[in-house]
Amino acid sequence: MTSITRKLHFYMLRKKIGGYVLFDLFLFAAASFAFLAGAEYEALGHFELKLERNFMNPVNFRYLYYLVNGSDGSEILKINVLPPLRILIIAVMVIFALQIAGLLLGYGSEHKKIQKILSPINAIAIEADRLSRLSFSEEKYHLLEDAIDKINPDDAEKLSFGDEDLVGVEAAMNNLLIRVRDSYRQQARFVNDASHELRTPIAVIQGYANMLDRWGKEDRKILDESIAAIRNESDHMNHLVEQLLFLARGDSGKTVVRKEQVDLAAMVQEVYEESFMIDEQHPYRLRPPKISGADESADVSALMTTEADAGLLKQAMRILVDNAAKYTKEGDEILLSSGVLEDGSHYLEVQDTGIGMAEADVQHMFERFYRSDEVRSYQGTGLGLSIAKWIVDKHGGHFEILSRTSLGTRIRIVLP
Repeated sequence: MTSITRKLHFYMLRKKIGGYVLFDLFLFAAASFAFLAGAEYEALGHFELKLERNFMNPVNFRYLYYLVNGSDGSEILKINVLPPLRILIIAVMVIFALQIAGLLLGYGSEHKKIQKILSPINAIAIEADRLSRLSFSEEKYHLLEDAIDKINPDDAEKLSFGDEDLVGVEAAMNNLLIRVRDSYRQQARFVNDASHELRTPIAVIQGYANMLDRWGKEDRKILDESIAAIRNESDHMNHLVEQLLFLARGDSGKTVVRKEQVDLAAMVQEVYEESFMIDEQHPYRLRPPKISGADESADVSALMTTEADAGLLKQAMRILVDNAAKYTKEGDEILLSSGVLEDGSHYLEVQDTGIGMAEADVQHMFERFYRSDEVRSYQGTGLGLSIAKWIVDKHGGHFEILSRTSLGTRIRIVLP
């Protein structure tokens, strides 16, 4: 099994390295093209398809010139491209080195993941070997063989031998099947959803790049539109990749939760002030902390202080605020609050008057890539709430959600 794990891991590493090489070559080509196009536009003030372009490199290779000639053969532009090419090559090599370093650093965790995925198969093989040593009758062997042949990874049906002697084997194999099927479904859904989410921005970028190649060199409007679209989709893809990396690091145990004494009321105040400045489309309101059972002379700051990772908890709060702003009409209020409940637990709360959620959607809202039919027209990745849940789970907390369609949503983070 160890040999199979290593082979599978090395195969995945080769695939990733090959992907990095292709991506870096594309990055180098795109950066070189952008540099030459920018230099040409700066010198001429326009792009001209009829101009002749070529490279000249002397025998000593100390210079590499990019030449642009007019229709009459006269030299219009001459650029020594060797210095910027050196810089680009060094930059791409550094990026590639960082990519390889990331693969090497993640080797251990990925190796364990592969072993974990293969472990149920190994357990089944061990159990099958143990069963083969038992003194069963030929009839029981055929019974086992027929039941195993009918196993389908996509079905929820359990094995049933109908034999008292095989009750223990039946229970053990059914438990293994449940874990294998859950792992299979989660991995397949995550890969499919991630591929789908990444495919869309890539397709848009490719489409605009092709349009640029055909018409954008002469049409300023198409050029501006294409650049804006490519930039927007690149930002969206970058945000998606960052979220995927956060969840991947969290699943592999690489994200460390550093807890310290945090004033939750002060943290909510910071989120409120940042939201007020960033989002001018919605009025934000901050409620004073509500302390259950405390008198007016109580030290609010001391009561609102708890042990938490301030950075991660603030990230979870920002995700809730961003979601509220996304699904709330322009001009409608978003309310932020915090407090202490009667049992002594703390809470952070975001309330909006947006589109709300149906009860069926509330049950799935923290699943990765889950997006209800009502929100598919809004831009997003479906990973924000999954990240928020991971953060809250690591703090031993939970969510309380109250939502009604067309009325709004109130999400409360409750911390011990």
